[in-house]
Amino acid sequence: MRLTARTVRRAAVAALACAALAVPAIAVAAPNTPATPPPTTAPVCQPSGLVIWLNTSGDAAAGTTYFKLNFTNLSGHTCTLEGFPYVLGVSLSGHQIGKSALLDHTSTPHIVAIGNGKTASAVLGIVVTGNFSSSQCHPVTAAGLKVYAPTGVATTPKVVPFPFGACSSTGVSYLNVQPLK
Repeated sequence: MRLTARTVRRAAVAALACAALAVPAIAVAAPNTPATPPPTTAPVCQPSGLVIWLNTSGDAAAGTTYFKLNFTNLSGHTCTLEGFPYVLGVSLSGHQIGKSALLDHTSTPHIVAIGNGKTASAVLGIVVTGNFSSSQCHPVTAAGLKVYAPTGVATTPKVVPFPFGACSSTGVSYLNVQPLK
């Protein structure tokens, strides 16, 4: 068979047309693989890797003292927490005193990545028991705070020793907490 210039051009055009049709088909069939892998998200902080402590240098305002409730990550890797810690006053025997802390929604919770050896905190307000009538509050001295880390999953609580005035009545709220920052 003798090839003419015209035949060669037609074959080239046909080959290009087939290639143009094949490229989209290959692209559709190929899995979606990005050029660089997506960043990995840090795991949720586990209670076993956290030290929970209270900075006792509080600031008082309008009958409430505000403290920083700190979460120090000693897990060996970056981990995350999100939301509000669950906080309640406890007796020396570890029993709950009054109501758990109210969640202060004046700021929005966010996921907080905490590097190894780093600390994130939430502001904890403790209302002075003198703000309530004695019959309304039933004032007692709490031995500390029972704190559940804000992980979004069930966690093991940690007790932070810190004696303070508390209301044993469940009719008043003497604790409030902001989301972790």
